[in-house]
Amino acid sequence: MRGPSPLEHEVATLLTDPEFEGHPLKEALSQLWGAHHDLLGRIERIARVSDGYQSIARERELSLAARFDKQLRQLEKIARISDRYQMMMHDLNASLREASTLDSLTGIANRRLLTERLREESERAKRYARPLTLVMLDIDRFKVINDEHGHEVGDRVLIEVVRVMEAEIREQDLCGRWGGEEFLIVMPECTAQTAWAVMRRLGDSIAALGVRVNDELLGVTASMGVAELHLDETYSSTINRADIALLRAKRSGRNRCELSE
Repeated sequence: MRGPSPLEHEVATLLTDPEFEGHPLKEALSQLWGAHHDLLGRIERIARVSDGYQSIARERELSLAARFDKQLRQLEKIARISDRYQMMMHDLNASLREASTLDSLTGIANRRLLTERLREESERAKRYARPLTLVMLDIDRFKVINDEHGHEVGDRVLIEVVRVMEAEIREQDLCGRWGGEEFLIVMPECTAQTAWAVMRRLGDSIAALGVRVNDELLGVTASMGVAELHLDETYSSTINRADIALLRAKRSGRNRCELSE
């Protein structure tokens, strides 16, 4: 509250001065002085109300800002959670994709991925009249290996043969497990004669492989059938011809590669 001004002090002193008693202006001055005090009181009440309103407005503004900041932090947290969730879903999808297209034992393509690649490569080969050769490879006497040495040794044989296959085939080729001990090799931009030469080298590398079983080295060989895609046939027909060539290699003594007739 403000203190009295000099004029207010002078008027208050004048109204209490005994010599001013009976003065014709005292009554009017007294009324004016009362009205002045009443007006001051109203102004002070208005000022208090205004201050209170401003205080409430500031508190409300601060409260709104605090709520906004809190909601913003919550949104940022939700965004971070969403980003992590999307990354997890991406990784999960990649893992599911890998699990659905790769052989769980050897890590190479499974039949599903091979079929997808066969469809793509056969369509491309026919569209541009380019060579495409398929090779069926089968590990010789694999059932005997499993029966005599157990499935754990059989699995090791499969893994070692795949390691040699991936080292010998070309970078653009795809080898995959077709089923059991049978593998399919897809060779784009490759004629049957070129593929046959590559498979002869692969057969020699497999035959040189030794899988240790206790204190012995287990020898392994493989037979192969090679067939080049004809423009007037499906890739399934090419696989059948490669399979027939593989059977001929088996019947001709194994550990050899035969071209489809």
